[in-house]
Amino acid sequence: MSPRTDIELVEQANTAFYEAIERGDHEAMSELWLDGQVSVVHPGWPVLRGRSEVLRSYALIMANTEYIQFFLTDVEIDVVADTALVTCTENILSGGPAEEDGSVGPLIGQLVVATNVFRRTEDGWRVWSHHGSPVLADRDDEDDEDGPEDEDDGVGGLPGGL
Repeated sequence: MSPRTDIELVEQANTAFYEAIERGDHEAMSELWLDGQVSVVHPGWPVLRGRSEVLRSYALIMANTEYIQFFLTDVEIDVVADTALVTCTENILSGGPAEEDGSVGPLIGQLVVATNVFRRTEDGWRVWSHHGSPVLADRDDEDDEDGPEDEDDGVGGLPGGL
C-alpha cells in the first residue's frame, strides 16, 4: 500500500470533521482542531475566535441538534506547503425535535458553502478555520454556455457582484 498523498490525508481529515458533527462526538471534534488561535463562522453567527469559543459553539450545536447529516458536493482541495484549503457545498439534512411519540421530528434541508482551512501538524492535518455561508440564490449555469443575456457584471445574477 502506497503512502497517502497530502490531498488524500486532508480529504480524510475533512470527512472526519463532518462525521464528528453528525455523531455529536465532541471529543473527536476537539482532537480535529489546532491548539491556539482558530476561528469559525457558522451561518448567521459572528466570527468566533479561540479554541475554547470554537469548541463551545460546536458543543452547543451538537447538544441542540436532534439529527444532522452532511452530503458534501463540489469538494475542491488545494495544498500549499503545510496549509490546505477545502471548499465544498454542505447539503445538510437536519431534524427538528422528536415528536411526542418518540419518532424523528420534521426533516429540514439547507445548502451551505464552506471553506475549511487545515494546517499540517506532527499529529496530522488539523482544522485551523471553518467558515460556512448559507446559499441564498440559485446558480444558473445555463446562461454561462451562451454568454450573459444582460449586461450585469455580477455573481449569481446580482448586479455589480456580491
